[in-house]
Amino acid sequence: MSTYRLNNLLAPRSVALVGASARPVSVGRAVLENIHKAEFKGRFGLVNPRHAEIGGVAAVKSLDSLDFVPELVVITAPAREIPGIIDQAGRRGSAGALIVSAGLGHGPGSLYEAAIAAARKYGMRLIGPNCLGIMMPGVSLNASFAAHMPGAGSLALISQSGAIAAGMVDWAAQRGVGFSGIVSIGDQIDVDIADLLDYFAMDHKTRAILLYIESIKDARKFMSAARAAARVKPVVVVKSGRMAQGAKAAATHTGALAGADAVYDAAFRRAGVLRVSDLRELFDCAETLGRVESPTGKRLAILTNGGGIGVLAIDRLVELGGIPATISAEARKKLDAALPPTWSGANPVDIVGDADASRYAAALEVLLADTDNDAVLVLNVQTAIASAAEIATTVTELVGKYRAQHRSWAKPILAAWVGADQHIIQTLSSAGVPNYPTEDDAVRGFMYLVRHREVVEELSQVPPAMPDTFVPDARGARQIVTAAIADGREWLEPVEIKHLLEAYDIAMVPTYAATDVEQAVAYAKEIFAQGGTVVLKIMSRDIIHKSDVGGVVLNLTTPEAVRAATSDILARARKLRPEARIGGVIVQAMVVKAKARELILGLADDPTFGAVVVFGRGGTAVEIINDKALALPPLDLQLARDLIDRTRVSRLLKAYRDVPAVKQDAVAMVLVKLAQMAADIPEIREFDINPLLADETGVTAVDARVAVGPPQRKFVGSGPANFAVRAYPSQWERRLKLKDDWRIFVRPMRPEDEPTIHEFLRHVTPHDLRLRFFAPMKEFTHEFIARLTQLDYARAMAFIAFDEATGEMVGVVRLHSDSIYESGEYAILLRSDLKGRGLGWALMQLIINYAKSEGLKVISGDVLKENTVMLEMCRHLGFEVKPDPAEPDICDVKLKL
Repeated sequence: MSTYRLNNLLAPRSVALVGASARPVSVGRAVLENIHKAEFKGRFGLVNPRHAEIGGVAAVKSLDSLDFVPELVVITAPAREIPGIIDQAGRRGSAGALIVSAGLGHGPGSLYEAAIAAARKYGMRLIGPNCLGIMMPGVSLNASFAAHMPGAGSLALISQSGAIAAGMVDWAAQRGVGFSGIVSIGDQIDVDIADLLDYFAMDHKTRAILLYIESIKDARKFMSAARAAARVKPVVVVKSGRMAQGAKAAATHTGALAGADAVYDAAFRRAGVLRVSDLRELFDCAETLGRVESPTGKRLAILTNGGGIGVLAIDRLVELGGIPATISAEARKKLDAALPPTWSGANPVDIVGDADASRYAAALEVLLADTDNDAVLVLNVQTAIASAAEIATTVTELVGKYRAQHRSWAKPILAAWVGADQHIIQTLSSAGVPNYPTEDDAVRGFMYLVRHREVVEELSQVPPAMPDTFVPDARGARQIVTAAIADGREWLEPVEIKHLLEAYDIAMVPTYAATDVEQAVAYAKEIFAQGGTVVLKIMSRDIIHKSDVGGVVLNLTTPEAVRAATSDILARARKLRPEARIGGVIVQAMVVKAKARELILGLADDPTFGAVVVFGRGGTAVEIINDKALALPPLDLQLARDLIDRTRVSRLLKAYRDVPAVKQDAVAMVLVKLAQMAADIPEIREFDINPLLADETGVTAVDARVAVGPPQRKFVGSGPANFAVRAYPSQWERRLKLKDDWRIFVRPMRPEDEPTIHEFLRHVTPHDLRLRFFAPMKEFTHEFIARLTQLDYARAMAFIAFDEATGEMVGVVRLHSDSIYESGEYAILLRSDLKGRGLGWALMQLIINYAKSEGLKVISGDVLKENTVMLEMCRHLGFEVKPDPAEPDICDVKLKL
């Protein structure tokens, strides 16, 4: 698993520091002093071959000289010594190393590669190199050279920048925000962002995860981990390099629109990660998510002593998509009785500038009890009439009482004391009330909570491999593309594009390729015979944008006009682009739809995330208008609708004045088909449909460009190699016949299976649960089951079995691969009353076949010695069974594939 041995690194019982320097101003000395100041509770050893003691701490010459085996080895030694130190630590049995030092280099023969090889030999995990270190307040470990140690709390920070991590610590110290862990990952030699997302997602001490990202190395692994984590807790990211240009100059409009940062934005959205633009927003997110749970809705009540600031808060709330809460009749009656007659009578609840602490308390108590709001924001503008500090104290006392009365779930309560001094901030922070310098920040904080709740709902949707009603001619389409590549071409011809679109049931105007003037006239006559008009376009593999050379002529109605226009187009193209290969002209029926909308749809290829679907407003000025949105495939109709809704042109798809609405889901269905085409034909590099005309009758492609090339495998594992997100693998659905004609239906697990799992576990005895989970299991929480069911099939798979006759769940088997996708760990559980009927054997064979298809080399598992039935089955399936050297009650089972 990607969390393999991470607990040993992030919550170690013993630590050794190798390379601490005697120099007062050095990284090694700073790390030593920080470990000492944090008062690490486990065993600690200092290793330095040149000094017997450093800073009053005794040192030994090597790891072998320690009288204990350190779980974590922290390395600040020179780069040249690091591979040897890791090898020595591995021989001693250390679980992993934190490499703070820099300078390991990259590439074959580098110290970087030597360190990796040494670690893999012993199954060690590595954090770093070139990093600030780790800070784990829960175990009093500060193995970093940061200036301060954060307090314990519920936020985890994963940062590619040591400076950002250090800055977060300083900010948190001022605001009273604590952390469950801070990890600076540096060059990610082994442990990466995805591994740490997995770890903190499962950490019960962590309420929310903050990320600072500069780039992502393994997009599929990141998407898998981020989606899994975001389903159970908020994940917030700030990414640098937002203004960076794309990795290459794109030849198509969709390629130009799909800039690098726009693709990251689409990836974060698909992963359910909340993206913020800068550190201030990240701090605000930390302030909110570290203190309160998400609300059940987005209706916000605002309590204020200043009408202006209250109205500003309402304006920002509406702008960000929130809803100003109404005040119920019962609550209004109570407010009328408690407040002076000059109060606002509506939301924002303005209790007037002379409001004192008791008036705030009376109004807040009513709003907290009112069911017409989902959260309350308390604003205060300091006056000379009432003490802002006294009001803050009263509010926090009331909040404490309210939360004590509603322990299972309490409404979020946020605050903004404008111009507050540090004492007021401390009062609010110590009471766990998120507080902000302005009303704008506070409203944004509320909307972060709302967005997280919406994200969880969105992530529960599982896009199918393709819509059930859509069956493309993928084989025929693939033949078109592979023939072009075999011919040495990088672009499809227009007629080939028409056949490609037909294979995926996407309508395109009648299109013909004419090599000379007379052939163009002949094709035009066919169009005239059907009552149409003609458009001519230059046909050249070297002229991508036809209008650049005047290569498009519209509204031709006679053969003579076609003859003259063809001659002009060919002559103009040869004059302006003498080096270009001119193949003739494209003859198309001209579609005149006065009320149709011009759209652009297509596919782009991103170097990090692979295939990207692009949608926006089309036409010749598409880049200038820049009204576009991106999404990672696969798509279903709902995801396609969401993609459309993120553009301004989506408003024009609805009816207005005398213009009928575009046919429902016609555009969305084309997006779904394009996403499926990207899965079926990875040889497609870029795809442009511009314009796609859309009106009440449907959609028609007018012009398209398709760039092709040999497929590039970006991601390991099965499924489309150019997709960062795996589709639901419907191809693994099975119907099995077991003993006594028992018929079973098996399919991959889905997020909506959570209630089914709960019901299934009621039919598993405590003894069998202990054999599966290695401990008595009295309760299965939502969070626990969510982690089992929320798969995206990239690194984890679970097959769930149902009795076809009753529809009841009868068993489950799962596999989770390691971080380098070489081995997987399995687990299996059956209904206790249905054991002995061949189901376990069938599920184990299925998961073995799946592992082989994924390219894994080994399947392993831990089995209690008393679980003799499982051990016997493993032996029959070819597993090697050995006692676990560290756990006498456990056997390690391993199958080489």
